[in-house]
Formats: sequence, C-alpha cells, structure tokens
Amino acid sequence: MSEIDRYLRATRMAETKFGRLAANDPRLVRDLRNGREAGRRMRTRIAAFIAGSLPQ
Repeated sequence: MSEIDRYLRATRMAETKFGRLAANDPRLVRDLRNGREAGRRMRTRIAAFIAGSLPQ
C-alpha cells in the first residue's frame, strides 16, 4: 500500500480514479486498506500502471 499511497500523494490522484485506471476497480484502494489481499497478477498490474505513469 505504501507505494500506492506515495503515487496518490505525488500525482494528487483520487483513490477511485487510481483503482479504475490501474485495475478497472474503483474500490481497489479502499478494499486494500480494509484488508483485501492483492494477488500476484493484481500486484503486477498495479506496479505496471505506476511504472508506466511516472514521468521519465
């Protein structure tokens, strides 16, 4: 979660927008904060989204 939190702070992106863009799930961040465990594929999708969105 800390990587997602850092990304959200740096981009000032809403949690729901991040979830929608990264995983087509607007409740993703809230669910992760409430104990949802992200599987390997979901973690890979999130990491790829963050890596692809960072300025070079």
